[in-house]
Parts: sequence; C-alpha cells; structure tokens
Amino acid sequence: MIKIGFFDIDGTLVSFKTHRVPDSAIRAVELLREKGIKVFIATGRHKATINNLGDMQFDGYVTMNGAYCFAGDEVIFKLPIPKSDIENFVKLQQSGCGFPTFFLTEHTLCANFFNEDTAELIKLINFPVPPLAPIESVLEQEIYQMVSFFDKSKDAVVMPLLPNCSDARWYPTFTDIIHKNASKSVGVQKVLDYYGYTKAEAIAFGDGGNDVPMLLAVDNSVAMGNAEDAVKQAATYVTDSVDDDGVLKALQHFKLI
Repeated sequence: MIKIGFFDIDGTLVSFKTHRVPDSAIRAVELLREKGIKVFIATGRHKATINNLGDMQFDGYVTMNGAYCFAGDEVIFKLPIPKSDIENFVKLQQSGCGFPTFFLTEHTLCANFFNEDTAELIKLINFPVPPLAPIESVLEQEIYQMVSFFDKSKDAVVMPLLPNCSDARWYPTFTDIIHKNASKSVGVQKVLDYYGYTKAEAIAFGDGGNDVPMLLAVDNSVAMGNAEDAVKQAATYVTDSVDDDGVLKALQHFKLI
C-alpha cells in the first residue's frame, strides 16, 4: 500500500509553459492527502525559492536535491558542502575561470554575477532573482548547494576540484552541485526512515536528470511525458506531460485516486 508520494516541482508539478500547477494536479494532490497519503516535495530548489505552488499543502520537503530535508517544519537532515571544496571553488573563480553560480545556504541564497544563461533559467522556471554578493563572502557561510552555470565540457575542469561533491545536471547550461553523500534518493530515504515506511510504500514523480536517483530509490516511480529518455528508463511507469494532466493520470493508473 502506498503511504507517501514525492513530487519534483519544475516540469513535474509545474508547467514550464504556464509556470503554474495544472488544476488536475492540484486536485489530485488534495485527494491523496484526504486519503491519508503523505505528500512531499522533492526539489532542487531552496525552500525560500518555492514560489510556484500557490496555496497547496504538503507534509514536508526534500530541498536542494536532498541536502536539506523537512518533515513538517522539523529539519530531519542537512548536509553542507565541505569547506575545503568551497575554498577550491572560490580559488577557481578568482583565477579568471569565472562563471555565474547561485550559492544556497541554510536560509538564504546569493549569486556572484549574472549572464544570459542565468537569465534563461530565471525565465524558464520563474525563479526569484538572487541578490548579488562577492564570491569571497561564501567562505564565511555553510553552502548546501551551488547552481553553477557551465556546460558539460567543463565538468572535467571543475568537478576534480570538488572531491567531496557530486553534480546533477537537468539542463544543458548549468548543474546542481551538492555533497556527494546527498541526493534526492538520500533525502527520500531520510523521510522514509523518519516515518518508518519502506520503499514499497512510496511513489515518486520526476522529469529531470536530478530525479533519476529518487526514481530508482522507490518501488513505484513515474516519469513525466516531457522527461528525457534516461529519466523514463529509470521509472516504473511513464505518464503524460505535466501540461496533459500527467500527474492525475499516473495516480489513477496506480489506483491511488
């Protein structure tokens, strides 16, 4: 029996076209919670930047790709990037190999600078514009995630400098960098452990590359119709796109509503 569901936001619950949750998905989530099934968000976003879910109610949040997790208002797991990796990253930026990065702390976020790639992301997912801050300022804070705007060809330059990190790319122009022992799958497992649920009692929905670990971590997983092929291959079921009532149709397929 399914007791808990995990939902990615952008491209899963929220349309890239309309920047809102379809009415069918809003009602579907309401019906799940009315049946006593817990509903969690599982996102790469910082909780402070979740600005596109209206007044929908959730039982908790797996945020920053699993690096910071809530059950209700209680923080049940958090894992910052080690200081040594942040120091290496700042040195790289100072060396002249600079690229825009959003730095996510426990309660805030900032950016070192913007360019056309950051503008594209902000428009794509209706993301709040972070305040600017000197790159050196991040050395004084605990950083849980970096959203770094470099393409895949630079992975071989950047990632060896961050031996305690992993990256999850779900769009060509940027990647999410977090502690190597954090991921959406880790966040999901922390939530399951908190409630005493098994992976057989969970269902997860996603559409991006950073959702693949989560989809593989539970027995019931759904890839949206707008997902890339690798995401679809990781899921146990492929539904329609977010814009074609994919969430509702999948929950009906699993006979949860």
